[in-house]
Amino acid sequence: MSATALLDNSHYEQACDQAIAMCDGNLRSTIKALIMANEYLEAELEELQAAVSAGCIPETSRSKMRSKSSAA
Repeated sequence: MSATALLDNSHYEQACDQAIAMCDGNLRSTIKALIMANEYLEAELEELQAAVSAGCIPETSRSKMRSKSSAA
């Protein structure tokens, strides 16, 4: 196993430990919280995709574009 794979695994192990700790060690609550977070992110992604399809530029992209044009 490569050193990169070990570092990645360590990162995920630490993230799991943190998530479980945030749910007071309750694994069912941890899984439920992760599912809810995933659903939230999926909804955010769908909204962003719809906005981009409609030709809208997200605010963060606009501010990046402004800062690039003022730096030039």
